[in-house]
Amino acid sequence: MTDRKNLPWIEKYRPQSLDELISHKDIISTIQKFIVEDRLPHLLFYGPPGTGKTSTILACAKTMYSPKELNSMMLELNASDDRGIGIVRGPILNFASTRTIFKKNLKLIILDEADEMTNDAQNALRRVIEKYTDNTRFCIICNYLSKIIPALQSRCTRFRFAPLSEDQMCNRLQHVINEESVNIDADGIKAIVELSKGDMRRALNILQSTSMAYDVVDSTNVYLCTGNPLKEDIANIIEWMLNKDFRSAYNDIMQLKIAKGLALNDILTDIHAYIHRIDFPTDVRIHLLDKMAELEYRLASGTSEKIQLSSLIAAFQVARDTIANKTI
Repeated sequence: MTDRKNLPWIEKYRPQSLDELISHKDIISTIQKFIVEDRLPHLLFYGPPGTGKTSTILACAKTMYSPKELNSMMLELNASDDRGIGIVRGPILNFASTRTIFKKNLKLIILDEADEMTNDAQNALRRVIEKYTDNTRFCIICNYLSKIIPALQSRCTRFRFAPLSEDQMCNRLQHVINEESVNIDADGIKAIVELSKGDMRRALNILQSTSMAYDVVDSTNVYLCTGNPLKEDIANIIEWMLNKDFRSAYNDIMQLKIAKGLALNDILTDIHAYIHRIDFPTDVRIHLLDKMAELEYRLASGTSEKIQLSSLIAAFQVARDTIANKTI
């Protein structure tokens, strides 16, 4: 058995029962009712990463089966390992088609990251679900519902797992902090919650990596450990773009990027949040947001960061000149 001391915190503190889950109480109570009344349908869990989808169904499985039954009654597959039709015709079909002797419980097949499966595999899965409903239930887990074919969606009861609230994340983080005796301040917790954006898995990874890299987990160390730009860096970048000439602004931002190893995409994301707090005229704000959306699309296509940085500075300097002309 694996020594739990050496486990990553995301596995060490994974909820083991339905009572330990900290969010989506309405979803959990509905599934508990299904289990108690022995009326469990096929399930489809969707939502952003780190919101408790896999933890919920694993906790359900531990409620339904004894530890000895778990391996024979539950099959857990990550669809991103093998996305083709072979996985449906092989392990899934074999497990679903074999009936259990002396056991009345339904079998459970968990398909994690099912949105990575090909359309052919999903179509083949539809037939397997129909054929073996008598003795098997499926739980399909995905991040993007739009990538699951409508025929599969219609055969499942859908539950959306929303990002966790700040209070829920803070409470869980505090539990881990107490258990691991982490030296952290209030700003450190706030920074972790802000960067994780409702993703509990990401929050625990940030907490563990920062606590291992630094003696104190504070706001600055959290941002340095994750490679995200500091708030003061973003404030400086915006000030340079609005107040300096193009060449000076470009050189200063490039030096900062190189010195701190910042990615333009991360800078762009933080600038987007920051400009909503600046009192720009409406037309100027719309211009900037439109240009930043174009920039993000170009960066996602693999274009040069240097050229896109020039475009970002140009957009802000056009905005500055527009505001200056209005005041004349």
